[in-house]
Amino acid sequence: MSTLATLAGHTRLVVGGVRRDLAGAPLPSAAAGLTYFGGIAVVPWALLVMWSSSVVHGDEAAERRWASLAVLVPPDMGGRRPYGALVDAGTHLSLLGALVLLLPASFYGEGLRRACLALRPRDDAPPDTWTGWRGRLLSLPSLAVLVVAGLVALPVLEAARGLAPDGGGGGVGDWLLRVVVGFTVTWLGLALPLAWALRAVAPGRTSWTAALLGGLAIGSFLAGFLQGFLLFLAIPIDVGLPFAGLTVVGAVVAVGLWLFVLHTVVLLGWLLVAEADDPDARATRRRALAGDAA
Repeated sequence: MSTLATLAGHTRLVVGGVRRDLAGAPLPSAAAGLTYFGGIAVVPWALLVMWSSSVVHGDEAAERRWASLAVLVPPDMGGRRPYGALVDAGTHLSLLGALVLLLPASFYGEGLRRACLALRPRDDAPPDTWTGWRGRLLSLPSLAVLVVAGLVALPVLEAARGLAPDGGGGGVGDWLLRVVVGFTVTWLGLALPLAWALRAVAPGRTSWTAALLGGLAIGSFLAGFLQGFLLFLAIPIDVGLPFAGLTVVGAVVAVGLWLFVLHTVVLLGWLLVAEADDPDARATRRRALAGDAA
């Protein structure tokens, strides 16, 4: 059997294993639960990234640098006003305030671990004790990586902002280059935290190789979804229309829907990585492929 045929066979069997996992798994409810925890953690994450830049550059300089990136946020749905409030709060945060933010930020780790356990229970392993606290504590290193990634990404994003003259204009080429830069920075910035989440936060002991490859793969999908969210913000529609003109309600629902779709992708990616890296599943696939070759 050729290498290409073997790879195709392994891929088919891995996808088949994930389909069997999903047959009795509550994927929508697991993604909804993770979205709840993500809703708690997403703003603290952003605030901590901005706070760390104020520690390095100073409050006023950091505020100017982050505020200048508002041009990358489409103005049609009013996204720039909450972005400005986020920048102001994050860059003027005290050390005590940053330490307090670690608690809600760590809730994402609990949500991820609980969602993974719901999708792929470890029947042959001891019960997962202290699930919430274990997930929260193990997620803190990925949060530190995300903060450092944000500091590294800021100069690159500023360069992308420079491609939008006069508050967001420019030709098609400039727009495409901004999309590519934004996608690449987001992708690489998410890859390492995702790899740590796959390796340490999610149940099981995923190998580093599988975790890194999975982090790169899942991060690319998430970067694409986030670019799609920016495109959604550029659509001149009233999100409060289905809710009697309550724009805040419509905005919260829209963000929640995007987070739900994003977390569905995260959990599907984890299932693929877990199935591909599972030793028993690998042995079963090798025997199946050997039988097919014979």
